[in-house]
Amino acid sequence: MDKRLIAFKKLLDIMDDLREKCPWDQKQTFESLRNLTIEETYELADAITANNLEELKGEIGDLLLHMVFYCKIASEKKAFDIEDAINAVCDKLVHRHPHIYGNVQVQDEEEVKKNWEKLKLKEGKTSVLEGVPGSLPALVKATRIQEKAKGIGFEWETAKDVWKKVKEEMNEFEAEMNTNSDKMEEEFGDLLFSLVNYARFIDLSPESALSKTNQKFIARFQLMEKLIKRDNRKIESMPLTEMDQYWDRAKLNLQKTKDLQ
Repeated sequence: MDKRLIAFKKLLDIMDDLREKCPWDQKQTFESLRNLTIEETYELADAITANNLEELKGEIGDLLLHMVFYCKIASEKKAFDIEDAINAVCDKLVHRHPHIYGNVQVQDEEEVKKNWEKLKLKEGKTSVLEGVPGSLPALVKATRIQEKAKGIGFEWETAKDVWKKVKEEMNEFEAEMNTNSDKMEEEFGDLLFSLVNYARFIDLSPESALSKTNQKFIARFQLMEKLIKRDNRKIESMPLTEMDQYWDRAKLNLQKTKDLQ
């Protein structure tokens, strides 16, 4: 038997055992697992951002366990089982890849995406934006909205046009600064949306870029705290000018470490 099938069967068998014998696993429901699944998804995203492949392997396993768990609960409710879920996604993939499993010809990736969105509309979707989850983080959601709109041809022609829109939104936000807070928030949202659009247009992931910046800031700030503590100083009583000096030291130390890698 294929080693992959053996490994997957082992996971299914363990899930059966846990559901039958473990008090914690017996109590779990779709609702109780939901937040845990969201947490596992973010841990997976962190591993990807950190490019930690060993950690990524573990997080994929954790998330796969959750998918098996949901199917186990559903089978107990006689709604569906893991076989039904796998067959459903296989059928969907075959249907939405007529350039592989049919006689449709495509030129490139963009044509594949456009066909994908058109097929979804034929399946009964009333809007190309219908598949964007409402609970997605705003930055990811903005990207997905724009990608789906692009899928049916609603897209800027050049990066120059998009950058012009960014500048326009920046000017509109600046005009509302220190005036009406609601209007200022609206214009700031428009500015962020246009920046996401530009990043996407030049093949950058805004979510990935911001995640890496967040990680970089955390690393620098925590090293700054260590340097201050090492000098027997207290950060809470330190003026900003001195903190800036420690910040620069932390930045330089991290850059040296990176250069040596």
